[in-house]
Amino acid sequence: MSNKEPSFTLGIEEEYLLVDQTTRALVKEPPDGLVQECDDAIDPDRTGQVSPEFLRSQIEIGTKVCSDIKEARSELKMLRRGVADVSDRHGLAPIAASIHPFAHWSELSHTDKDRYNELAQDLQVVGRRLMICGMHVHVGIEDIDQRIDIFNQARYFLPHLLALSTSSPFWQGENTGLKSYRLSVFQEMPRTGFPARFESWSEYERTVNVLIHAGIIEDASKVWWDLRPSARFPTLEMRICDVCPLLEDTLAIAALYQCICRMLYRLRRANQRWRSYPVFLLAENRWRAQRHGIEQGLIDFGRGEIVPFEDLMHEVIELVDEDARALGCEKEVRHILNIVERGTSADRQLARFHALLETGTGTDDCLKEIVDSLIEEFRVGTE
Repeated sequence: MSNKEPSFTLGIEEEYLLVDQTTRALVKEPPDGLVQECDDAIDPDRTGQVSPEFLRSQIEIGTKVCSDIKEARSELKMLRRGVADVSDRHGLAPIAASIHPFAHWSELSHTDKDRYNELAQDLQVVGRRLMICGMHVHVGIEDIDQRIDIFNQARYFLPHLLALSTSSPFWQGENTGLKSYRLSVFQEMPRTGFPARFESWSEYERTVNVLIHAGIIEDASKVWWDLRPSARFPTLEMRICDVCPLLEDTLAIAALYQCICRMLYRLRRANQRWRSYPVFLLAENRWRAQRHGIEQGLIDFGRGEIVPFEDLMHEVIELVDEDARALGCEKEVRHILNIVERGTSADRQLARFHALLETGTGTDDCLKEIVDSLIEEFRVGTE
């Protein structure tokens, strides 16, 4: 394993849903050329930062490689503002929620591109139900042995990151009772979910190559675990999170993940490591985060008990304090406590839904009001 410290660069990808500003419904057929118009409007000299997604109702953005959270903030503000401004010209608006509150998947169509046509053919109804959006965070870890070592240890913290991001409590107009129903939809697909532990980079490669050589997948980009070594970049890509309506929440979660990676590298450098637990146990915390978000706490396996989420976050923030200072993201990491105090997007959506119901507002109108709040939150922090 190399002794050179990783760069810990940041890259953030977000997927948005496009809604009609009048009906608040998901747009089935956005204008041709909308994605290119967004890309050109944001920065004509830097193309490819806005792209189509599997469904025509979706749009994806990706920051450039950022040296720190300050640069990531600037990138995300620019990208969000650009997509919102261009969409507004067409009477549309982006929302950064992992599921539209009342859209129906059967009414939507996928993007007509070779990659997506192949996916649609391969996945059938499982693919057609992918009316979901996520947030992916890349952290630069150039050495492959360091990357797989940190990959193995960082799995422990995935439920914590998911809980902070939850934004998908509704599905086709119904309250699912889950804070992240997106994961329930996504895990119907193959090669998803909690990754196993690998003893080495070569074991990881051998495992993926079995499917490549069998002709099932062409490369590792079709391995969609909650955390994976990126197939395109020298990064460790965290994929478990819902997309967050509020820019500051996205940056806080990205910064915390970046700090966790550095903390685990720091432990390894001191000949220490985070204790490894079976996927059976880690997946239980994943379910608790998916079901309850930040409300019910997670299991501390060392203590053998459920610990309130606020207490866990104080412990994690203290754990990565040195790393937050080194990476210049102390403010962003401290913002995690604001999320815990006021709740996630899923908490706000549900609170608004129930408050409106109590006033006698019909369910359909309650859900439209939630879309309005998601449109407003998308703009917060981008001006």
